[in-house]
Amino acid sequence: MAKAAFMRRVELLRGNISRDLKKRMVKALVWSVALYGSETWTLRKEDIKRIQAFEMWIWRKMEKISWTAHVSNEEVLCLVQKQRSLMQVIKQRQANWIRHVLRHDCLLKTVLEGKIKGKRPREKPRRKMLDLLMEQKEKKISYEELKRGAQSRVGWRHRHWNLP
Repeated sequence: MAKAAFMRRVELLRGNISRDLKKRMVKALVWSVALYGSETWTLRKEDIKRIQAFEMWIWRKMEKISWTAHVSNEEVLCLVQKQRSLMQVIKQRQANWIRHVLRHDCLLKTVLEGKIKGKRPREKPRRKMLDLLMEQKEKKISYEELKRGAQSRVGWRHRHWNLP
């Protein structure tokens, strides 16, 4: 859907307007579509690779760099004066959302904690968003630490996730 959003505006985004304006338009018109609902995604390695590839596809299309041209991703990022940021935005959104859920006593919190009664299937347990959030930090943290940290808005932003 995000590629379609880009292609609807391709004449404008590949036109002769300033690069800064193009980047702002990509953020408003394409990233908003690509990141819709990203707070609740549980990402596999394959998904992360596809998201990163999509990000580079956008910058290459915007700069009219063919996929057959021998231009590395780093060169493209230097050309557009950007860093890879899509995965970082997803992680920040997930951290904000999970903090909001953990601060309240609701059904969603019960589901995330896995306290729903019933039988678990025989195969390997599915990966949970909480597992991903606890692994994001340099040092792994426990669920109790995550819950405790979510109670303080300021502490969560600055100590745990370095958010603005």
